[in-house]
Amino acid sequence: MPEPRSRQLGSCLASGGLPGEQILAWAPGVRKGLEPEIPGTLICSNLRVTFQPRGWQRSQETPLSSEYDFSLANIGRLEAVNGPSRVQLLRPGSLLKFIPEEILIHGQDFRLLRVGFEAGGLEPQAFQVTMAIVQARAQNSPAQQYAGITLSKAGQSSDSRKPPIPLLETTEDWETERKKQAARGWRVSTVNERFDVATSLPRYFWVPNRTLDSEVRRAFGHFHQGRGPRLSWHHPGGSDLLRCGGFYTASDPNKEDIRAVESMLQAGHSDVVLVDTMDELPSLADVQLAHLRLRALCLPDSSVAEDKWLSALEGTRWLDYTRSCLRKASDISVLVTSRVRSVVLQERGDRDFNGLLSSLVQLLSAPEARTLLGFQSLVQREWVAAGHPFLTRLGGSGASEEAPVFLLFLDCVWQLLQQFPAEFEFSEFFLLALHDSVRVPDTLTFLRDTPWERGKQSGQFNNYTQVYTPGFPGAGNSINPQLSVWDWNLRYSNKQILQFCNPGYNPEHCPDSWLPRQQPSFMVPGPPSSVWLFSRGALTPLNQLCPWRDSPSLLAVSSRWLPRPAISSESLADQEWGLPSHWGACPLPPGLLLPGCLGPQIRLWRRCYLRGRPEVQMGLSAPTISGLQEELSHLQELLRKWTPRISPEDHSKKRNPNTILSQSR
Repeated sequence: MPEPRSRQLGSCLASGGLPGEQILAWAPGVRKGLEPEIPGTLICSNLRVTFQPRGWQRSQETPLSSEYDFSLANIGRLEAVNGPSRVQLLRPGSLLKFIPEEILIHGQDFRLLRVGFEAGGLEPQAFQVTMAIVQARAQNSPAQQYAGITLSKAGQSSDSRKPPIPLLETTEDWETERKKQAARGWRVSTVNERFDVATSLPRYFWVPNRTLDSEVRRAFGHFHQGRGPRLSWHHPGGSDLLRCGGFYTASDPNKEDIRAVESMLQAGHSDVVLVDTMDELPSLADVQLAHLRLRALCLPDSSVAEDKWLSALEGTRWLDYTRSCLRKASDISVLVTSRVRSVVLQERGDRDFNGLLSSLVQLLSAPEARTLLGFQSLVQREWVAAGHPFLTRLGGSGASEEAPVFLLFLDCVWQLLQQFPAEFEFSEFFLLALHDSVRVPDTLTFLRDTPWERGKQSGQFNNYTQVYTPGFPGAGNSINPQLSVWDWNLRYSNKQILQFCNPGYNPEHCPDSWLPRQQPSFMVPGPPSSVWLFSRGALTPLNQLCPWRDSPSLLAVSSRWLPRPAISSESLADQEWGLPSHWGACPLPPGLLLPGCLGPQIRLWRRCYLRGRPEVQMGLSAPTISGLQEELSHLQELLRKWTPRISPEDHSKKRNPNTILSQSR
C-alpha cells in the first residue's frame, strides 16, 4: 500500500510542482485549527512542506498553493506534541524523542500549519515525516533553493506571454514608465547596462536630459556603493523626487565632477531639499528586534498575560516604527507637493528606507499608485529593480544584517488602507498575499539581493559577456526571467484573486480624474537658488549641496524663507502652505493624503500577525463587551469612510480574475 500511495503523491507534485522537487516523506493526518478540520496528507519535499487535503488535486495552471504550502525557508518554528504536556521544539538537526500525535509549523509570515496524525499502525510515518522536515530544514539554504517554474507549468507560451506588469529589465519598460509620468526633463540612461557602475543598481534608470552618461559615471563614483542620484517619481505639478546613497566624502572630485553632482541633484530646479532619510527612523537592528518581539508576542504559547498584552505590544516598538515612517513620509509629501522643487532622499546605502519613504510618498501623493497595477509597478520599481537586499534582510543569506524593512512598509500601507479605505483599489487580502510571497521559492523576485544576481541566476545575461564574472550558484540555469511574483495565478485561485480588489474603492479616484499633467499654478515657485536640509522635522538652509568644498553652514537668507521648527506633518504643512494647523477647514492639494499618526490611529494588523493563534483561526475567542464595542466602532468608522459611487456587487461584477492582474497598462 505505501508504494502506490507514494507514487500517487509523487505524480501529483510532478504534475504541478517545482522542477527537481522530490518527496522525502509523507503521513496521513488532519489539519487542525480550522472549522471543520480537514483530513488529508502531510508531505515533506526537498523544497517545501505541503498539506494536501483529501480529494484535492493541484492543477498545472496553479502549481503552488498559497493556502497549503510552506517553503522550508518560511518555517520559523517546528514543534512536536504528544499528549497535553509533552512538547518538543525541533531545530534543524534535532532528534525527535517520541512519536508525535501532532506537529505545529509556525511560518515566519505568522501563518500556522497544525496537523494531527492518525493512529492505527501509521505512527512510524508520523515520526518519519517529522524527522524529514527537521533534516530538510538543516540542509536547505534559501540562497540555493530556487528552482523556478517553467512556462509550460503555467500553461503559457514563451513567445506570446507578457509579464503582468513591466519588470523594468529593458529600456522600453523604463521609457514607457517615464512617458507615463510625463517626466520630460529626464531620460533613460544605459550607463549601467553591464553593471559596471554598480551591481546593486538596475541596468537602466532616469537621469536629467542634459547630463551625459560619462558625467553620470564619474558623478556616481562619489556616492556610497556607486548609487548616485536618480529620479524616483515626477510629480505632475513639476516637482521631482530623487534618491541616492550617501556622499563618499573620502573621494576627491574635481570641479567638473562637483558640477555634475550638483546638476543631477538640482534636476533643473532652483529649490533643492536634501532629506536625511534615517533621521528619526529606526535602525536596521531596531527593526529586526521589534519584529522578533512581535512574532514572539503573537505566538500561541506567549507567556504574556491577557491584561498585559497591549502594553507588551507597545513594548515591541513595532507600532512606533510604523508611526515614524508614516509621519516622515507625510512630511516629505508636503515638501514635494507644496512647491516646485527637487526633493532628494539620501540614505547611506540607498537600499532600505529610501525605498520605503519613496514608495509611501507616492502612495500619499499619487492616486495611480493606489491602484492594483500601479502598486505592483511601484514595488517593482522602488524595491525590486532598485536593489533592495531582500534575501539578506529576510534572513536568507546567513548574514547578520537581517531586518524586514519591506514587511514594515507593507504594515504602513495597511495602516493607510484602514484610514483611507475608499482611496485604494487593492484590499487587505492582496497585502497579505504580498506579505506571504516574500519567502516562496517559485520566483526570483524576493530571493535575491540585487538585479545583477537576479538576472545572473535566471540566465538573462547569457547573450553577452559580463564585466562582473564571479561565481554564482546556478548561474548556468536557463530559467525564463519573465516569471515573477506578480504571476499570482501560479499560487492563487480565481476566487482568491477576486478578493484582491477592494469593494469600497471609489472609481472616481482613478488617475484619469486626477490632477492634469501640467498645472504649474498648483505649486508655488521656490526661492531662487535655495538649498535646504530637511532633518528632525525642520528645514535648515545650506550654503552648498556637496560636502567637498566647505563644511555646510547656515546661509543668510530673507526671513521669509527661514524655517520654523516642525515636529509633525501639520506644522510642516503650516510652514509650507501658510495654512492653519487645523486641516479640517482647509482643502488639501488634489490627490494628497495625510494619515493620522496619533496613538490609537496606528493599529495592529491582526489578520496578519495573529494568524498563528488557533483560537483566532477557529473564531473561538471568547467575546467580551469591550471587544465587541471596539469591533462595532471599527466597522462604523469604515462605513463612514467608504463612499463608493457603485455598490460592491456591481464593482465585483466588473472584475475578471483572468484579466484583473494581466493588463500591464
